[in-house]
Amino acid sequence: MIRWSWMYIDRPAARFDDAFAFWTAVTGTGLSARQGEHGEFATLDPATGDAYQAAQAVGGDGGAHLDIDVVDLDRARRAARDLGATLVADHDAWSLARSPHGLPFCLTTGEGRHIPAPVTGPDGSLSRVDQLCFDIPPSGYDGEVAFWAALTGWPVRRTGRAEFTRLLVPAHLPVRILIQRLDSEQEPGAHIDIACADVEAVAAWHESLGARRAHRGAQWLVMTDPVGGVYCLTERDPLTGKVFRRSPS
Repeated sequence: MIRWSWMYIDRPAARFDDAFAFWTAVTGTGLSARQGEHGEFATLDPATGDAYQAAQAVGGDGGAHLDIDVVDLDRARRAARDLGATLVADHDAWSLARSPHGLPFCLTTGEGRHIPAPVTGPDGSLSRVDQLCFDIPPSGYDGEVAFWAALTGWPVRRTGRAEFTRLLVPAHLPVRILIQRLDSEQEPGAHIDIACADVEAVAAWHESLGARRAHRGAQWLVMTDPVGGVYCLTERDPLTGKVFRRSPS
């Protein structure tokens, strides 16, 4: 049983302060005291509700990864191994693992209760960091979809676009999961998606804080944060996560 989910924002250790000055601003959170043997972890604490975003200082370019809080950690470890995951490191309260195609994630213990409200930008537009998109090369796509569905017990749903599959995450959990099939063979990864009531307004706000636009997608805008981390602003309702219906032109 999965109690709570966490979205870890992984950014280069040398640019940690710059990265999380930005991410705390756009998420309406405060950064906790740094934790871990090398001060590599911190929590993004919301004003209300339970934290579900965290910071990690890493040696490479960074990205994002999922942590899953489970009721029975030993059982979750066994299930992950049986489904083809590799356990990289085991600790008393958490395990670092890699999915069958190499996507990193953590199994942890803990419990959250209340999802924080969306953030209001300077012009009043709502947004919320609410989704991780797993970016999977074609050779591993079907296997990763099957792995995540089996590990979590959550059903899958194909979307209106052939390259995306959604895990139907229970409504009481804060992190939605989208699995994207990439166009070419490359290392798997994950990026953050932010649901926006007004993508252009949120993009302008983020740009004022040092972010940059990269390119436009069908219903999303690809951005880079001040240290080069890739994320997307998406045309979805920050309260429900549902894609806004466009009016016929």
